Amino acid sequence: MPVIEHQQFIKASVEVCFDLARNVDIHTQTTSKTKERAVSGVTEGLLKQGDTVTWEAFHFGIKQRLTAKVTLMEKPHKFVDVMVKGAFHSFVHTHQFIEKTGGTIMIDKFQFKSPFGLIGVVVDKIFLEKYMRAFIVYRAKELKKIAENMD
Repeated sequence: MPVIEHQQFIKASVEVCFDLARNVDIHTQTTSKTKERAVSGVTEGLLKQGDTVTWEAFHFGIKQRLTAKVTLMEKPHKFVDVMVKGAFHSFVHTHQFIEKTGGTIMIDKFQFKSPFGLIGVVVDKIFLEKYMRAFIVYRAKELKKIAENMD
């Protein structure tokens, strides 16, 4: 199972970073390249433990839907969402926030398993892992811009 981990330092409080990361509207804004939008479940505002959200987006030129559920929420340091329906066989996305002098370290840990057995393993290695890493890094950098430009 591939694991992608990305750390991003943000010059903002841990509370601000935590709330931005679980904000459906901000998620939509930071994933505009894939035209991601919430179409079911919680479609705006802040996600909390037990919430589900269905995202619709374009990946690889194909419109896809994915439903995730927030299974853990430890304000303002950690939350976890897991896929309950979608293109992956499974995924677990852990969002962690560590308070540091002058800001917050935001850590994304994304563990996923592709469908289709051995073919899925090959697809992961050839391009999916790289694609998902770029997606997570881009989103983190966009979240950083928003957090650091808040007044």
